[in-house]
Amino acid sequence: MRAHRSRLMFSWRSSGADKLFEYGVMAIALSTLILVWGLVLMMVNDARPSIDRFGPGFFIGTQWDPNAEVFGALPFIFGTLLTSGMAILIGVPLSIGIAVYLSELAPPWIRQPLSFVVELLAAVPSVIYGLWAMYALRPFIAHSVEPFFMSFLGWTPLFEGNAVGLDKFTAGVILAIMIIPTVASVSKETMRAVPDSQREAALSLGATRYETTRIAVLSYARSGIFGACILGLGRALGETMAVTMTIGNANRISWSLLDPGQTMSSLIANNWGEAQGLQLSALIEIGLVLFIVALIVNLLARLMVGRIMKAVPTTGGGL
Repeated sequence: MRAHRSRLMFSWRSSGADKLFEYGVMAIALSTLILVWGLVLMMVNDARPSIDRFGPGFFIGTQWDPNAEVFGALPFIFGTLLTSGMAILIGVPLSIGIAVYLSELAPPWIRQPLSFVVELLAAVPSVIYGLWAMYALRPFIAHSVEPFFMSFLGWTPLFEGNAVGLDKFTAGVILAIMIIPTVASVSKETMRAVPDSQREAALSLGATRYETTRIAVLSYARSGIFGACILGLGRALGETMAVTMTIGNANRISWSLLDPGQTMSSLIANNWGEAQGLQLSALIEIGLVLFIVALIVNLLARLMVGRIMKAVPTTGGGL
């Protein structure tokens, strides 16, 4: 009888501890949602004067004049999209090449050290990238890379102007370098998740290593690789310091990559300290737009990468 009572008491205590643990971790998880929701509400409330004053015209306005209290976000949205697109255009092929080498071709003695270095680059602060771009990358681009493109493509709108090194081209290049560790690391893990049966099936049919990688690996892992690219795009959209130090910070719209520009994040970094009143509200509205765009991009990436976990290797379907 005493033993039975002891077992009941232990069971009650165990059940109580389990419930306490369950509710505790649930509260922690819900707190993140409350934090995000509270952040959005706070930004909407602080941006209310700008929203009420300019309405939808804020997104197509091209003038940013604190003295006249006229603010438009289009030049900064344009600069953000242009530099981020350039980063994806340059960084993604390089990242996929690194991922293919580390996943499919690299010998074991170099795979681990090189993978560690690639992942370590993702932890380098953006201000370090900015300093390196200012004193090492900028002179090389201004004296060698931009004149080269001007000599062949100077007749196009993309390369009109002078080669100074503080422009959208340099900002796009440094963004491309910064997203390579993220895209390469996620793409490598995606490729390593491809079942060996896919590779063996291609090789058994007489495929070369290149054909095996292209047909069996890249095709199977395409959704995960796309998710990695979206993660890289999210990093490029929200990058601040390195872009602020290299883009030239001019409030204008220009298709030329050799002209200075401005992104949403660099505008906030440059003007936050002295902003007040309606200008401060307009900066917060730009921050709200950037936050929503980055959130959507990252949610899309998580959904795409999540398909890896749902893929059934024996079906032969793509990730």
